[in-house]
Amino acid sequence: MKKSKTIVDKIKEKNIKQKPKWHFTILNALNWTCYIVCILIGAASFSVILFSIHQTDFNLITHMSHSRLELFLGLLPFFWIITLLIFLFVAIIIFRRSKSGYKLNWFRLLTFSTAASVLLGVLFFIGGGGLQLENIFSEKVSFYQSVHENKMKIWMNPEEGFLSGTIKNISGDMIRLIDFNNEKWDVDYSNALISGNVLLKEGEQVKLIGEITKPNHFYVTEMRSWNGRWQHRNRSQNNKER
Repeated sequence: MKKSKTIVDKIKEKNIKQKPKWHFTILNALNWTCYIVCILIGAASFSVILFSIHQTDFNLITHMSHSRLELFLGLLPFFWIITLLIFLFVAIIIFRRSKSGYKLNWFRLLTFSTAASVLLGVLFFIGGGGLQLENIFSEKVSFYQSVHENKMKIWMNPEEGFLSGTIKNISGDMIRLIDFNNEKWDVDYSNALISGNVLLKEGEQVKLIGEITKPNHFYVTEMRSWNGRWQHRNRSQNNKER
């Protein structure tokens, strides 16, 4: 009884007033809103990570003759990986402060939050969200290193057997190519395996695997679209379509 009286006296002394129920309802709603926003930002980040992986052709690193680890690390979309991790961490902190936050331990909360961001990120990626967000950041953020720039680290290495650029014109088995450094190449694609989604026409952007035969001459063994999935197509099949 004495202890209860002491607590009451302290409440009166410090003029502590009971907060209305609506105050806690709004606070809890704000916590949940912030948590959902963080999960959505994490999902958007993951969608760009998927887009980067889809576009960059990490598997070709094994064909490089030097600095593979350095190149691999340079290709990783660190900006989006860090953004994903930050907002997952913030989401967990916010959830722990919510009304039901005590019900989940850190491990379960991390698992649940990560799974939510990953699943939503996959949906964003399928819907084209990763590409749209990548384009926005490429145009609006000066310090941002785009997926296009990362791809060029691999595909603008003709000495290593990788060349990319835009088709200027086609004559028989030869292509005049303008690479992304605005340099002209004569490309022999007579025996090349060609991706099913390559359109052999002026203005098409392509990725080439092969070797330099002499200055500004490139012999192609494989031709891929600058964007899109890889599907083999024989040179003879391509001639029929043309």
